[in-house]
Amino acid sequence: RVRGTRPFSLSAAARAILGMGRWGDDGGKQKLTLQDVAELIRKKECRRVVVMAGAGISTPSGIPDFRSPGSGLYSNLEQYNIPYPEAIFELMYFFVNPKPFFTLAKELYPGNYRPNYAHYFLRLLHDKGLLLRLYTQNIDGLERVAGIPPDRLVEAHGTFATATCTVCRRKFPGEDFRGDVMADKVPHCPVCTGVVKPDIVFFGEELPQRFFLHVTDFPTADLLFVIGTSLEVEPFASLAGAVRSSVPRVLINRDLVGPFAWQQRYNDIAQLGDVTSGVEKLVELLDWNEEMQTLIQKEKAKVGRGSE
Repeated sequence: RVRGTRPFSLSAAARAILGMGRWGDDGGKQKLTLQDVAELIRKKECRRVVVMAGAGISTPSGIPDFRSPGSGLYSNLEQYNIPYPEAIFELMYFFVNPKPFFTLAKELYPGNYRPNYAHYFLRLLHDKGLLLRLYTQNIDGLERVAGIPPDRLVEAHGTFATATCTVCRRKFPGEDFRGDVMADKVPHCPVCTGVVKPDIVFFGEELPQRFFLHVTDFPTADLLFVIGTSLEVEPFASLAGAVRSSVPRVLINRDLVGPFAWQQRYNDIAQLGDVTSGVEKLVELLDWNEEMQTLIQKEKAKVGRGSE
């Protein structure tokens, strides 16, 4: 397998069956709580926070899942008789029929949706100088809209912010082709007329160069948040195990996933259930409620009415 590509999923259960992980030994140490982590942040004992975020962080913004029967997006895609939903992100299929991908792109193009409470929590982490890096699997760009600067972001599965001609490889700002995408047209290169593809990572494609910042980010992190992700798609999923064993890892998610399910450490914390509620609980423990409300009001006024 090519190093640094986006190839496949492997569930936590499968890993356990294959002997790829065992329950961690806590060595008799005291288990950490969310309150303890809040105290570490408040006392500035954790100042290099790395965050791993997945689709669960964007669901409250109304981002539809193209794999869910019954969703409007799924219905829109049905007309193309796609062999299976993931074919949208396969290059061979894209070259034969790019229309389904651009149907999805039209839905997700920046400007259609607005960040939610969880995105603004991550922005506040940045504002306080605590965010070392945010690694996101999402392609909706809501982290950027929330005001997290690109240098603090690793968009592991790509972005609509830039686009590349599939023939001459010229780079373009994604905004250049917004008109075509919104008009249900396949965008073409103004130079060679090749199809222009937003820089979203398709299966088998190499991940963005910035992804390899993890080589230095994770060993230097002093706190890891894993929010709203199934931790199934590699190589992103493996990053959860890349922080030092002394570093607390906080999962805010519907279910136990990845090493939180099959290789727990004594300093792992799992806040299970609704993602927004989990983030709200942490904000309360940090006593950041007022700052969060101020930030959200200020940003909402800036973004405008958005998708409402």
